[in-house]
Amino acid sequence: MSLPVEIARQLTEEQIAFVKRSGLKAEVLEPGHVRLRMPLAGNENHIGSMYAGALFTLAEIPGGALFLTSFDVQRFYPVIKEMNLRFRRPATGDIQVEARLDAAQIEQLQTQAAEQGKAEFPLELQLTDASGEVVAYSHGLYQLRAR
Repeated sequence: MSLPVEIARQLTEEQIAFVKRSGLKAEVLEPGHVRLRMPLAGNENHIGSMYAGALFTLAEIPGGALFLTSFDVQRFYPVIKEMNLRFRRPATGDIQVEARLDAAQIEQLQTQAAEQGKAEFPLELQLTDASGEVVAYSHGLYQLRAR
C-alpha cells in the first residue's frame, strides 16, 4: 500500500535534511505521477543561476516520490543505482520536473521485485523552467527491492 498524500509530501520535502534546506516542494503526488519544484532562491551558484547540486537533487528525488505514491511501502524500498544529468542551459528561475509510471509498469515492477527480490526501472526526465524550456535532461536508474 502506498502512503497517504500528506505523509508522502512530508517525506519527500522534509525527510532528507539537504532536500528540506533546498526548499524543494512536491506540487503533485499521485499514484504514477509526481511533479516537483526547486526554487532558485537559496540555491544560486556563483553566477546567479541554479547550483548544479540543486538541479541534481531535483532530478533524483522523483524516483523516491514515485515510490511513496505508487508502491507498497511495507513490502518494498527504493534505491538509486545510477544518475546522469546533461545541462542544456543556465537555470535562472524556479525549475520543475515531472515523472510518470503507468499502472501496468508499477504492477510489473512489484511482481518482479516480489519474485526476484528486486526490479530496475529507468526514469528519463526533463527539468524545465517556468516557460517550459528544458534546462537539463536526466537519466536515473532506480531499483525497487523487496524488504
